[in-house]
Amino acid sequence: ITCKAIDEARLSGKFLIFAYVVMLEHLHLVTDNSRSSKEIHRFVNGIISRRVIDHLKANGNEESLNKLRISERAGGYKYSLWQHHPDTRLLWNEEMLMQRINYTHLNPVRAEMVQHPDDWKWSSARIWHRKTIDIEPLSVDIEKIGWRKS
Repeated sequence: ITCKAIDEARLSGKFLIFAYVVMLEHLHLVTDNSRSSKEIHRFVNGIISRRVIDHLKANGNEESLNKLRISERAGGYKYSLWQHHPDTRLLWNEEMLMQRINYTHLNPVRAEMVQHPDDWKWSSARIWHRKTIDIEPLSVDIEKIGWRKS
């Protein structure tokens, strides 16, 4: 659900995704700068929230919905999937980009959920390491990175 929602956000928000990891309680995205980070957060968080909450409602997962319940807000919102503390970093050069991509891919390893980044299903690590599986949960836009000529 989350990966499909991220892809939907990418298409509707018209931004690129260079790397990602979806963890159990958070996610990491490395994107382009065609939009402000605030706008990308709005697209991604909004669409993921709507899809997850709709899924929980449709499947009668009241216990999970109760964990997401908040005081009703403007617009009639009753649930929140996010704590709304985005952590955005601007990457100024290729070295910083690759450091962030490697940091992102190592999240499941640091969390001791897998031994190697390629083993985490919800990650672009395999794509970067050219070890894709038949059905990747989300594609990335590596070919659209404007690499510096050396």
